[in-house]
Amino acid sequence: MRGIFYAAGSVKGFCTPALWAHGIVVSSAAPANAVPVAEYTVAVVVLWQKDFWRFMGKDYTAPRAVPGNYHRTIGIIGASLVGRETLRLLGSYDMDVLLADPFVTVEEAVRLGATKVELPELMAAADVVSLHAPNLPHLRHMIHAGLLARMKDGALFINTARGALVDEAALLAELQTGRISAVLDVTDPEPPVPDSPFWTLPNVIYTPHIAGSMADECHRMADFALDELDRFLTGEPLTYPVTEAMLATMA
Repeated sequence: MRGIFYAAGSVKGFCTPALWAHGIVVSSAAPANAVPVAEYTVAVVVLWQKDFWRFMGKDYTAPRAVPGNYHRTIGIIGASLVGRETLRLLGSYDMDVLLADPFVTVEEAVRLGATKVELPELMAAADVVSLHAPNLPHLRHMIHAGLLARMKDGALFINTARGALVDEAALLAELQTGRISAVLDVTDPEPPVPDSPFWTLPNVIYTPHIAGSMADECHRMADFALDELDRFLTGEPLTYPVTEAMLATMA
């Protein structure tokens, strides 16, 4: 075996030390899977600022005071593949974008279309906070009560990453005050337990892990993997080679 060209996301399940010892090349289609997750995120951001869900089914007599998207502040947590694709898509809008990621420099954040800030500052300043960090053991409950308490009244929290990154008891406590709202594509456990308030709170929109590649979107990942194979066979550099060192910070 000379190479593995994985038409999906995480390769951690099969990337053993023996694989690296034999010099086997590994490529992941994670960049292709990042596309629909970022599209979901940006769609939520844009529709939320237009108060889309409140206006569903309403007529012209409904109060029409909505914030809109112009110069609203969007906070992106994590310059992961999904985070970076989300930043790229947000570049089409006149929004003020903040980025919190300890591995990104101020200069790189600017190139990505964002202003680098520390996580507490992002939580306090953003009208919408979107989580894109990897699901690693040391990041469990990285979004905790202290950070959630810093969010603006009326702000939105989006999680398309993993539920374990969030202290969901603390998130529920904030949501039950009605002070903030949430759009959750992931929870811990997943799905939420039957009696979870996530099912019934009016300020929570829960979707059953649909942000990632589904149906025809899976063809994008297959195309990516086949393109990587072609690059490998023709001696071209791979678009997304995975190295052993990368596994420490990958989901």
